[in-house]
Amino acid sequence: MTAVEAAPRAGGVLGTRLRRREDPALLTGEARFVADLQVPGTLHAAFARSSVAHARIAAVDLSVARSMPGVVAAYSGADLSDEWSPLPCAWPVTADMKSPVHLPLAVGKVNYVGDALAVVVATSEYAARDAADAVVVDYEPLPAVVDLEDALSDRVVIHEDLGTNSSYTWELNPDQGAVDSAFAAAAHVVSARYVQQRLIPAAMEPRGVLVVPQPFGGDYTIYSATQIPHILKVMLALTAGVEETRLRVVAPSVGGGFGSKLNVYAEEVAALVLARKLRAPVRWVEERSEGAQSTIQGRGQVQHIELAAAADGRVTAVRVRLIADMGAYLQLVTPGVPLLGAFLYSGVYDVPAYSFSCTAVFTNKTPTDAYRGAGRPEATYAIERAMDALAAEVGVEPVEIRRRNFIPPEAFPYSSVAGLVYDSGNFVGALDKAVGLAGYEQLRADQARRREAGDRVQLGIGVSSYFEMCGLAPSRVLASLNYSAGGWEAATVRVLPTGKVQVVTGTAPHGQGHETSWAMIAADRLGISPEDVDVLHSDTAIAPYGMDTYGSRSLAVGGTAVHLATERVLDKARSIAAHQLEVAEEDLDYAAGAFSVRGTPEKAMPLAGIAFEAFTAHNLPEGMEPNLEASTHWDPPNFTFPFGTHIAVVEVDTETGAVRLVRYIAVDDCGNQVNPLIVEGQIHGGIVQGAAQALWEDAAYDADGNLLSASLMDYLVPSAAEVPSFETGSTVTPSPTNPLGVKGVGEAGTIGSAPAVLNAVVDALSPFGVPDITMPATPERVWRAIREAQEARK
Repeated sequence: MTAVEAAPRAGGVLGTRLRRREDPALLTGEARFVADLQVPGTLHAAFARSSVAHARIAAVDLSVARSMPGVVAAYSGADLSDEWSPLPCAWPVTADMKSPVHLPLAVGKVNYVGDALAVVVATSEYAARDAADAVVVDYEPLPAVVDLEDALSDRVVIHEDLGTNSSYTWELNPDQGAVDSAFAAAAHVVSARYVQQRLIPAAMEPRGVLVVPQPFGGDYTIYSATQIPHILKVMLALTAGVEETRLRVVAPSVGGGFGSKLNVYAEEVAALVLARKLRAPVRWVEERSEGAQSTIQGRGQVQHIELAAAADGRVTAVRVRLIADMGAYLQLVTPGVPLLGAFLYSGVYDVPAYSFSCTAVFTNKTPTDAYRGAGRPEATYAIERAMDALAAEVGVEPVEIRRRNFIPPEAFPYSSVAGLVYDSGNFVGALDKAVGLAGYEQLRADQARRREAGDRVQLGIGVSSYFEMCGLAPSRVLASLNYSAGGWEAATVRVLPTGKVQVVTGTAPHGQGHETSWAMIAADRLGISPEDVDVLHSDTAIAPYGMDTYGSRSLAVGGTAVHLATERVLDKARSIAAHQLEVAEEDLDYAAGAFSVRGTPEKAMPLAGIAFEAFTAHNLPEGMEPNLEASTHWDPPNFTFPFGTHIAVVEVDTETGAVRLVRYIAVDDCGNQVNPLIVEGQIHGGIVQGAAQALWEDAAYDADGNLLSASLMDYLVPSAAEVPSFETGSTVTPSPTNPLGVKGVGEAGTIGSAPAVLNAVVDALSPFGVPDITMPATPERVWRAIREAQEARK
C-alpha cells in the first residue's frame, strides 16, 4: 500500500454540516425523473412477461395485441433476435465460468417468472399495458429449481446447453494446511449455517428509460434511471450495435438505486432498438409489482462458517463455504458479488488462517446482483453471528470476545490472511464509544432484572463490529479478479472568466449528495464559498469519462479526483499570478481565494482575476495554454476500509414472538468527513435497510418458483414507524491511501445492522435455548423457535 500525502486545508469548508443543495428541488417536486420528461411523439412500451418459472415457449400469439386501439407494433423475442446481442456480464470470475445466453426477450424458453418474452409499443402507457396483457403464450411447463442445494444436485438442469446448474466454484485458500492444523488443535470449534434471504431493492423511483432518436445523423439520447450512465453507454453500443459516438446517456434525477440500477437491463436495450426501428421516441416505466420480478434482487446465499479458537476464545482459523444464488441468468456483476465479501469473512479480527470457497448456482428465480453492500453485509453477518456463538461457547460476553480478537491499532497497515492490506483502523476505539453511548452495563442490568422476574417481554442486546472494503481500486487489482472495468474516476475543474467554478465529475449521484460534497471539496481548497461552485454530472455529453456510482466508491475515488483537479487548477493559477506579479512561485501565499506576495500582502491577485487573465490570454507565461482548467483521472493505490461498531436493543414478546427495535447505537469511522450531515443521513438509511433484512423483508418463493411477495402488501419495506431514533457517533481514523483521508460510508449502516439486530434477538431468546433465528425474525418464526426449544427441553 502506498501512503498519499494529506491534503492541505485552505477554506475551512470541509467538516461542516452544510445542508444538501439537491434537496429543495426534490422536496418541492421540481426535480425531473424519467417519467416526467415530455418529448413530443413519445411512444410507450410494455412487456409481456412469463407467468411460469420454467417452461419451453411453444408459441407467442401477438395477433390480439396488435389489433388493439393505439398499438403501433408488437414483437416477440424471435422477431427481434437479429437486432441485438445477449445482455452483458462484466465479471467472468473464473476462466471456466458458465454463463447462459441472456437475450433481452426470451426465445424458445423462459427461466423465471417475470422473464420478458414480448414487447408492445403503443401511443399511451395504458394502451401498451393492456395490449401486453393480451399477448397469448403457449407454455410447455418444466420443473422449477428454487432451492440452492437442489440446484447443486442437478436434478433439473435449467440451461441444458451448460450441462449443469453450477456457474463456477471460486476458492481462496492462502494456506489450507494452516487451516486444517488450527482446527485439529482447537479448544473450541463453532460451526454454523446461515441463510441470506433474497431482498427486493424497492427504490423509491422504479426503473425507467426514454430513448429519443435525433432527427438527423442517427444519434440517440437515452434518459435512464441508472447509476451507471457511462458504463451503460458502452454496453448499449456493444449490445445494440450502435456506434458509441452516436449515443448520449443522461441520468436525470434518479430516485435511489441501492445497486439495483447498477445494471444493463433488457428494457434499456429494447427501448433503444425500438426507437431505432420505429424512428420515434420510446419510453418504458416500470410498475412496482413488475419491478419486484424484473429488477435484480439482492443477497441469496447459504453460508457455512466454522471458527477454530484457543481456550481463551482467540480465533485461530476461519473456514467458509458458500452456495450463492445467481438466479436464472448472470446480470452485469452477478457472479462477482459473493467475491466482494470473500476477503472479509475473518472480519475485524486478527486471524492467522483462513479458507473460503463459493459455488454459484442457477435457479428459476429473478437474477441477483449488487444490493447495498454487495457481499460485504453477507460476510459481516456470518462472522458476527459466529462470534456471538463463540462467545457463548467460551462463556464470555460478546463485547469481550471481540476485544480479545481485534486487530490492534498499531498493526496498521495490516496485511490480512486473505491477501488484502487494510489501510487504517482502531476497532477498540469504535467499540468503546458505542458501549459508552449505549450505557451497556445498565442495559445488561435491566436485562438481568427482566429475566429474574420472568417478564413476558425480554430484552436483547446485540453487538456487531464490522468493516468493509470500498472505493474499489486500483484497476490492476480489479483485473486480477477478472473484473472487466477499471476502478478509476475522472474530474475536471474550471474557473470561468467571471470567477465562478465548474466541477465536472464522472460519478453519478442518486441520493448521495455529490453536488453538495464536491462543491465543498473544491471550495475548501480554493478558499471560496461552495455557492460559487457548480457541479455537473450524469450526462455523458458533459462528463465523457467516468466509472459512475456504486460500492461506496464515490468520495474516495471521485471526490479525490475533484480534489486533485482543483490542485492542478491552483498550480496553474499560481504560475499565472507569479508571472504577472513578477515574483517566484514559491514567494506566493494563497488564502481566501487570492494569491499574495509573502511579506507584501498588498501585492495580490484574486483567483477570479487570474481566471479572467487566463481567458484573455494576453499575458500568460510562455507556452501556457489559455483558460484556467484542469482534469485528472484518479486510480487509487488501494481500497479504503471504513469500520465501526453497532449495538441494537430489542424487546421480544415471548408469547406472541413480536420483536420491537427499541434502541440503535451506531459508531462509524469513515475517515475524515466532508459533510457530517450527509454522513449521518447515509448511515440512517443504511441501518434501516439492514434492520429490514433482519426483521421484515423476504423475497420468498414457493416450490414452483412463484414470488410470494411481489407487492408491498406482502413485502414490508419499513417506515419511520418501525424504527427508533438512531443514536450515532463517530471516530476518525483517516485513510492514508488518498489525500483527503476519506473512506466510504454509503453502505456502512447496512453492513453493521443486520447482525447487530439478529444478535439482539437471539440474545433475548438465549434463556430459552434458542441458538439462531433465520432472517427475517418474524413473529411466527420467533414464536415457533421458543415453542420448539421448550418442547426440546421436556
